[in-house]
Amino acid sequence: MATYAKSSFDSAIYATFRPTYPRSLFDFVFRYHERNNSARWNRAVDLGCGTGQATVELTPFKRVTGVDASSNMIKVAQGTLKNTPTSTGQYEYIQASAENLTFLEDSSVDLVISAQACHWFDWNKIWPEVARVLRKNGSAVFWGYSQFRFARYPSLTQRINAYVEGTDPLNTVGPYWEQPGRSILDNHLIEVPDTNEIVPGAFSDFERVFFTGDYHPSLPSPRSVIMRKKMTWDDLLSYLNTWSALHTFRQHNPSDGENPHGDVAVRFWKDLKEGAEREDGRAVEGHDEVDIEWPVAVVMAKRA
Repeated sequence: MATYAKSSFDSAIYATFRPTYPRSLFDFVFRYHERNNSARWNRAVDLGCGTGQATVELTPFKRVTGVDASSNMIKVAQGTLKNTPTSTGQYEYIQASAENLTFLEDSSVDLVISAQACHWFDWNKIWPEVARVLRKNGSAVFWGYSQFRFARYPSLTQRINAYVEGTDPLNTVGPYWEQPGRSILDNHLIEVPDTNEIVPGAFSDFERVFFTGDYHPSLPSPRSVIMRKKMTWDDLLSYLNTWSALHTFRQHNPSDGENPHGDVAVRFWKDLKEGAEREDGRAVEGHDEVDIEWPVAVVMAKRA
């Protein structure tokens, strides 16, 4: 997306404070891939890899390629790789569009993934390109997480929604999300088209899975939440500062940082803390820990 590609976006802070994906999610991906007895583990590709957070988890594959359009993200991913003592040349990063994988030969890839990026894809181009590069019985698994939730404070959900989806251009980040990507993400990737709508017959399987728990009961057969993190309230503020919408908000409202109550992210953070304090009946400090959860939606397809 355009915001992450800007030179002013701090990719290092992004890499530090974004939530990580649980081992159980990758185990789920790998189990899906090995459904066929002929599953191969030679080459995996991570589209929209960002700083390589998911890329480096594709350990069963002999060669793994992370792809991202942002030179900043690729630079951070490559730097992290260089600082990893156990790096064996298994991983590589390439700056390129997810829709244009000309550096990959036909039928050369066993698994294609995308973590928290597929809501920006042009599916009229992505599905044909993924079909081209995947081997027979190869897998494609794309996932994204929507708005965070407090496991202990469900009453704060309304405050989160008001800040994330609000229309007030001076006190919420709602107007500053790039669309339609954000809406697709918050709608749990429902808008991602079935493979048969784009490339009929190219895939033998297409599935949607929702690890959303009780947060979105209207979704079909929701499974338990698997993406969670215990963090301090100070770390939560740092996470809020990685949001692309906040980056855009600050560009449009440069004087907001002079607000005596803090900038818009700090004001939101304080509001959440006050809500937690009311429920706990005590003061909440920045070093206190809190449990955060993210609903995750997964789209999976198997090459025919």
